Amino acid sequence: MINKSTSSAKVKTKTDTEREHSLIRLAAIGAIGNVLEWYDFAIYGFFATILAANYFPSDNPTVSLVASFGAFAAGFLMRPVGGALFGYIGDTIARNRALFLSILMMAVPTGLLALLPTYQVWGVWAAILVVVLRMAQGLAVGGEYTGSIVYLAEHAPPGKRAFMTAFPMAGATLGILLASGVGAFLSAILTPEQLTDWGWRVAFGVGILVSAIGFIIRRGLPETEIEAPETAPLIAACRHHWRGMVQAFGLVTGAAAGFYLGFIFIVTWLVQNVHESRATALEINTLALAVMLVTIPFWAYISDQIGRRRMLLIGYSGLVVTAYPLIWLMYHPDPLLITIGQMGFAIVLPMVMASLPATMVELFSRTVRSTAVGLSYNLTFAIFGGTAPMVAVWINANSHNPLGFAWYLVGLCGVSLLFAMSVASKHNLPLTDKHSEA
Repeated sequence: MINKSTSSAKVKTKTDTEREHSLIRLAAIGAIGNVLEWYDFAIYGFFATILAANYFPSDNPTVSLVASFGAFAAGFLMRPVGGALFGYIGDTIARNRALFLSILMMAVPTGLLALLPTYQVWGVWAAILVVVLRMAQGLAVGGEYTGSIVYLAEHAPPGKRAFMTAFPMAGATLGILLASGVGAFLSAILTPEQLTDWGWRVAFGVGILVSAIGFIIRRGLPETEIEAPETAPLIAACRHHWRGMVQAFGLVTGAAAGFYLGFIFIVTWLVQNVHESRATALEINTLALAVMLVTIPFWAYISDQIGRRRMLLIGYSGLVVTAYPLIWLMYHPDPLLITIGQMGFAIVLPMVMASLPATMVELFSRTVRSTAVGLSYNLTFAIFGGTAPMVAVWINANSHNPLGFAWYLVGLCGVSLLFAMSVASKHNLPLTDKHSEA
């Protein structure tokens, strides 16, 4: 009798251990794709001024930079298309197929960007191809992040949905951290001339290598069973879940602008307006992103304890109050003050970003979940995330105020704060498989 009980206990322990290992593996697979894809996507933003000189030359540096960030934004314009396309694949075929294809589609344009001749060699065709390749990257990224959060949310154990879905965001942060680190390293060991001539190509070359690693890892992603919906997911989402999509759009707005202004555009802004060296700006940015790797899962854990609505209200209220003071601190030509300012963003912004994935997934039923989350999230990032650096350059130039873009961020976070007030916390409820109006 004792032996039988002991045997049962061992079986249970083994089962629990296997389940734990399975969750760790799923989290790692969900994160790794975002590490690789967001490295490729972010490296462009960090080398925006160099790419502007190589592919969008102009007598006016501001015009050249706006054109470069315009190509950056073009990638985001394809993200809603990618979200809808890969969402359709995820909702009608299999979640894992969509994740596998998205990482494959990211590797090719990254490799081509690393080898693309400059404007001086190919003329206007070089500039056109940069935009086309950025759009191809945007298509892939549009399916990666939202596909992975839906996949992980549906496999998350009770009470850990936000924590599990935080791994793709942590992975994306790690990818941008890697891009920032590579940029800082190259900026430190190469002269500005070397960096402009060929050094930036090395950064894109690293992206090719890490994409290959991700491709191999993603091949082992477990299959998912999908019941084909009676109505096309996009039509069903727009017809029956439009309120949820509008709510998701409003909730993501402030986070989209905050992330790209606070961690992508800020590097170029520090170089051009604060006259900080590129190496120092990237080093500070890298440190702040490293802090985000800790704060994202921490706030996700708290979100699972206190609920989505409370977490979003605290986070967006914090951004409305602190965004301008933090950017004001970074305007001082003192590395310590710049570091304090960006660390503030690395602490406050993740309060929102850690809660949003689970919040969005909880808005929609299974049959349209990938499509609805993918479209609403990526559309918001296309409008308010990808365009944020370009809008910031325009605001600063026309207001003759290098801090002008801070008020733009405050306003967008205020809008998201209003939407957060309407969120119903469902962190203790199972995900619905049936149709319901969000």
